[in-house]
Formats: sequence, C-alpha cells, structure tokens
Amino acid sequence: MDESVDVQTIVQQAINEYMRQDSARREPAYKTELQEERRRREQLEKRLNEMSEENRKSRAVAEEAQRATAIRSELQRLGVVKVDLAYKAVQDGIVRTDDGRVVARGEGGEHGEKTLTEFLSGFVQENPEFLPARIAGGTGMTGTQKAAPANTGSVDLDKIGPSMSREELERARQEILRVASQSLR
Repeated sequence: MDESVDVQTIVQQAINEYMRQDSARREPAYKTELQEERRRREQLEKRLNEMSEENRKSRAVAEEAQRATAIRSELQRLGVVKVDLAYKAVQDGIVRTDDGRVVARGEGGEHGEKTLTEFLSGFVQENPEFLPARIAGGTGMTGTQKAAPANTGSVDLDKIGPSMSREELERARQEILRVASQSLR
C-alpha cells in the first residue's frame, strides 16, 4: 500500500506541477488580452462621450437657430424695417422652453411668460422707430417739386421694340428720361 500511496502522491504532485506551470505560462497572455480589452473599452467610452457632447452642442446650435428664425420672421411679419437691430434688442428676453415652445420671459419669471407674438407686438408698439416712416422726408427736407404731367402721354412698355417708328422711339426715350430725372430728384 505504501507503494501505491507513493505513486498516487507522485502522480498528484506531477499533475499539480504541470497545472501550475501551465497557468503560469498562460497567465501573461490572459493579462495582456485583458489589458487590451480594457484599453479598447476605454477608447470606446471616450469616443461615445465625445459624440454625446457633439450631439448636445449640435442640438443647442439648431435650437438657437430655430429660435432666432422664429424671432426674425415674427419681427418681419409685424412690419419691422430694421430686423437685425430689433432682434438684438429682444433676443435676451426670448427663450425656448423644455417642451420646445419659444416664449418671452416676463418680470415674474416662469409665471410672467408671454407668447412670442404678444411680446414682440408689445415691443413694436413701445418702439415705433423700428417701423417704416409714416411720412417720407424729415427735418431738413426741402419742398419737393411736382413734375408736370407728361404732355405726350405715357408709353406702353409692351409696345417698345425694334418695329417702332423713329417718332415713337424718340417719344419713349423722352418719357424714360423724364421718369428717371424725376426719380433722381
């Protein structure tokens, strides 16, 4: 029995030694592979974070562009002549809400919200200088001279062409000259 125990012990020790050497041989490869996978995962996480940040910035730029377009188009609809100047004056008071609406902040915070149309209508009424002038001219404008009505009659633009007689062509030239000089005054 002693011999069988010794043989069993020796075989067991040999197997244990082989397993230990085999795992020692394989362990560096596992560690290298594990480190490589960790490095790939970290690169992917970094790229994902970068793309997420780019997406957030792109959405913010798009929302800002939509907000600016909504403000400018409403100002144009209200008849504002100097849209860019009026936009600069009101842009800070107009925000986009979480649900996507474009509203104007009032003095009361969220409770003082007004629709874009209400806010800009009030702004234009308070600042009529952004609207077109009601009377042409202004201080320093001299009296305008009224041109005498043409005694030759008006010229039909559809009839101007190479088939016109010399007299009709000269009359058309004179009418064009009269209208142009009147416009330049």
